[in-house]
Amino acid sequence: MNETPLVEVRDLKKHFKVKTGSIGIEKSTLKAVDGVSLKIYSNETVGLVGESGCGKTTLGRSILFLSDPTEGQILFMGEKLDRKNKEFMRTFRQNAQLIFQDPYASLNPRRTVIDSVQDPLNVYKLGTPQERRQKTEELLATVGLSKEQTGKFPHELSGGQRQRAVIARAIILDPKFVVCDEPVSSLDVSIRSQVLNLMKAIQQENNISYLFISHDLSVVRYLCSTVIVMYLGHIVEYGTKHKIFNETAHPYTHALMSAIPIPDVDVKNQRVILTGDVPSPIDPPSGCCFRTRCIHATDICSRESPELKELSDGHSVACHHAGAEA
Repeated sequence: MNETPLVEVRDLKKHFKVKTGSIGIEKSTLKAVDGVSLKIYSNETVGLVGESGCGKTTLGRSILFLSDPTEGQILFMGEKLDRKNKEFMRTFRQNAQLIFQDPYASLNPRRTVIDSVQDPLNVYKLGTPQERRQKTEELLATVGLSKEQTGKFPHELSGGQRQRAVIARAIILDPKFVVCDEPVSSLDVSIRSQVLNLMKAIQQENNISYLFISHDLSVVRYLCSTVIVMYLGHIVEYGTKHKIFNETAHPYTHALMSAIPIPDVDVKNQRVILTGDVPSPIDPPSGCCFRTRCIHATDICSRESPELKELSDGHSVACHHAGAEA
């Protein structure tokens, strides 16, 4: 693509100082995100997948500047984000939103749904009070909530209804970019499809870009055009949906793909079982971060950390033995 990315991340790192030792005196560095670069274009949905603890949520929050990066740059519409530039940061806050994983925890239990959804309009003082109310009512109706439901408190709604309210709150400012942190993981399968279709429809109507964080690869395959695979704070594979699902190159991605259920009793899927646990981001392995669980690991894997290199157009992988079958 020749167009300017809506969001560009350059060598982003997010490290935390944590206390270790038997009495918690020693301080170590937890490398939650360690040198990530990516681009998200207008009206694009990018899926971010990986095991729990690989840094997906931290990356999403860092891109939104909810957690200041330790190193690296984040550009929005070609301009670098900097807290000192308060005017641009305010514009960024209005155009970049977050859909939380737990809709119940992200809604104020003491306020009705309609009041919570209207809050962003009140903060930015967009329109008159009557216009704000009207826009909120119209948007809540668009996401499938009735007037009776919008006047209720969060605990009075179902999980799917709460998630619709959270989606409405995230898009009420007409943002250009939304980070979706596993927005359907807590929903029933039947409700999940409704919410995903709703998100697709909203994207087409409002030209929104999504960074979609998920464990569910089937959901990512349905919704996303680009897929990023993370492991221990690093991107290990990055490419179009077709490339990632049909031309898988990294052993870790092979293992994730083998776990996808196939709804056909006549088709046998050979599972790739990873041995051992995910290493600690406080003390990651030398060289390749995945080598301690990889059946293809050799001496070079322990000595050198593989760079993310392009295998083909729209497909990059960080592996010394890229393409090796699991």
